Amino acid sequence: MRTTTLGRSGLPVSRIAFGTWQLGGDWGNFDESGVIATIRRAYELGINLFDSAQGYGYGAAEAVLGRALRAELRSDRESIVLATKGGIDPAGKRTRDARPAHLRAGVESSLRALDVDYIDLYQVHWPDPATPAEETAGALQELVDEGKIRHVGVSNYDVAELTAFEAVRPVETSQSPLHLFQREIQDEILPYARRLDIGVLAYSPLGSGLLTGALNASTRFDEDDWRAKSSAFSGNTFIRNLEIVDHLAMFAARRSMTVAQLAVAWVLAQEGVHVAIVGARHARNIEAAAEAADLTLNADDLAEIDKITQGATPALGNTPEGPR
Repeated sequence: MRTTTLGRSGLPVSRIAFGTWQLGGDWGNFDESGVIATIRRAYELGINLFDSAQGYGYGAAEAVLGRALRAELRSDRESIVLATKGGIDPAGKRTRDARPAHLRAGVESSLRALDVDYIDLYQVHWPDPATPAEETAGALQELVDEGKIRHVGVSNYDVAELTAFEAVRPVETSQSPLHLFQREIQDEILPYARRLDIGVLAYSPLGSGLLTGALNASTRFDEDDWRAKSSAFSGNTFIRNLEIVDHLAMFAARRSMTVAQLAVAWVLAQEGVHVAIVGARHARNIEAAAEAADLTLNADDLAEIDKITQGATPALGNTPEGPR
């Protein structure tokens, strides 16, 4: 497994992170014993960065992650980098809440759910326009000073929001969606992050399943799967993008890789991206993602991929307020 230094945080991490959004209830039911085995397989493969959030089932995903890695977290804590997020309340009156009191309560909740003494990287899950950046950043610095968290990052912030936070304390990492059907961060966020040496974690590299090769025009999602309410996964938009995925799959096959591996390798090939966050419920999927970290796409490959995806319709993800 290739490793990297996560920007100015200085954290040594695997280029693939194991994501746990799929364990929070937004993607339907799952077999916990199978997921625990998958998390442990990720660790065996050399993946040392695990990303979660209080908002994934109000701590449910964090609790599963903590149970899966219990032995290592007790015997070799420094071998694991735990990243989690707070500052939202999807079912509450205020879906985005980065006020100091809410963040502090969130950190305490995450510590209990993960059953650890400190969190390696704590990230503000979504920007909260109602809370001044100095309050949010100041509160997180206090938690660093207390030893409850070690590093501070943000998620889903634009450049203006990053700049406001940076004025109070360094933004060590930034997490954003990036995949072949959602590329907005290439325009401003990645150049900004490169200038300041901010560690970039790209989530949804597989386009929330769109780039796995497992979906087709007949695919239907469970009612408790957020994609059932997303325009990106229904109608003509879904069908057109699946046709593009088919072309990508043929391109990938000529290079002895799957379309999912191609998608992950493409994300890691983007300048300024340190880590691709991949969620999995089955060991075979995280094994394939781990292999993708060792794949190389040259300039000609990247140019051809751009041609294939030229007519794609952007497929945006979920937000605290619902699918975009």
